[in-house]
Amino acid sequence: MGRLFLQLSVLIASVFILAINGEKKIVCYVGTWAVYRPGRGSFNIEHIDPFMCTHLMYSFFGINEDGTVRIIDPYLDLEENWGRGHIKRFNALKGVNPALKTIAAVGGWNEGSVKFSNVAANPQLRQRFTQEAVAFCRQHNFDGIDLDWEYPAQRGGNSAVDKENHAVWLEEMRIVFDREGLLLSAAVASAEFSSSISYDIPRVAAALHFINVMTYDMHGAWENTAGINAPLYKGPADRTEIQKQLNVNASVHYWLSQGAPKEKLILGIPLYGRSFTLANPDLTDIGAPVTGPGLAGEHSREPGILAYNEFCEKQLQEPWKIWFSNEQQAYYATKGNQWLGYEDVNSVALKMQFMLDLDLGGAMVWSLESDDFHGQCSSQKYPLMNVIYAAINNGAAPPTTPVPSTPSAATTTTTTSKPGVAPDCETEGIHPNPDNCQDYYICTTEGHRYDFSCPAGLLFDPVLNVCNWPDQVDCQANNEL
Repeated sequence: MGRLFLQLSVLIASVFILAINGEKKIVCYVGTWAVYRPGRGSFNIEHIDPFMCTHLMYSFFGINEDGTVRIIDPYLDLEENWGRGHIKRFNALKGVNPALKTIAAVGGWNEGSVKFSNVAANPQLRQRFTQEAVAFCRQHNFDGIDLDWEYPAQRGGNSAVDKENHAVWLEEMRIVFDREGLLLSAAVASAEFSSSISYDIPRVAAALHFINVMTYDMHGAWENTAGINAPLYKGPADRTEIQKQLNVNASVHYWLSQGAPKEKLILGIPLYGRSFTLANPDLTDIGAPVTGPGLAGEHSREPGILAYNEFCEKQLQEPWKIWFSNEQQAYYATKGNQWLGYEDVNSVALKMQFMLDLDLGGAMVWSLESDDFHGQCSSQKYPLMNVIYAAINNGAAPPTTPVPSTPSAATTTTTTSKPGVAPDCETEGIHPNPDNCQDYYICTTEGHRYDFSCPAGLLFDPVLNVCNWPDQVDCQANNEL
């Protein structure tokens, strides 16, 4: 009776969500590699609230020259060979929220453009990819594919034919995907100078179920002046025609002007900022000269980028000065020679109001693990995502339904402990068992402990946080940690 009541409650909550959000989407990309980040930055499947987003995007899978889908990290994605089984656990979230859709994102910046260009130019390879994509979704329980080709006719692609081939490819895929009951979306460039090169927008818009417009990365360390990552409007420093295109407002209106239906446009919101090192710490305005990227963050460890959770944690200990641009409706911060254009709850709220005013199809975030998912800096987890959810759902908060605790590594043979607050789980994450080099345990955010054993012949490696060959493991280190 209790289990039936829980399932009925979840179903009612899901129907309620669909009713109040007017079918507007909250599309959340997940950088699955973030599980490898150190300390509090490590983001696992169990950190995902399955009610926070309407569509979860598993990022990323690759594309092969022969038109097949490539698993980039088999150990992380699959269960075979004692893998972590991320795909299975990711899609199991639909068992908690039956209204949730999960999408396999194929591509991304690191996948480049050349292989996409070659496949798009060959009718047989296009057909093979479509067939493989359907089979991939069926095998792994995805609801569709997000084709993240960055970008047609750019970055080594064929500038003469990519634009046409990209449109044809999407049109062919849509016919098959409709027959198979699968979703087809794409992450696309935003600004006119780039989008006009890559996309036949009327055809692309007709072929896709929804379009994730990447209205961010407008400015970054590739430039010689400081600029905000995702300004809502143009600013005084924007003087050239291209500079005037580098804002959310101009990008969205360009897509609309080219025939993209407003209900298909999903507004991209970055949960991270772009940082710079100032050439002169006394010159802090937007457009100030810089010498390169800002210092890398503790979790993402990439110069020129600070995730929201990294910056909000810095603010708890460091005296950053916060500035607001009235012209661009965006925040930036400075400390010494460091300059950061970033998002907070207020700027996200401004973007959500912009989305609602234009009656767009919803909001998209890159990416979920960059929010304060532990609630280190505020009274709630996911403060930025909560602003997005509330804006679409008339101020409501996501339903609070517990997510089943799933072992986070498929390298296990047994789990021996039951959920409960454990005295040795003050620090969330994976920990070696000091009494047995073959064993380790995982502590959840709530302080629950789950014990695991590596398969026979393997020992737990506390450096890599995986089960490894005995000659690669220092068991003495386990005892000292």
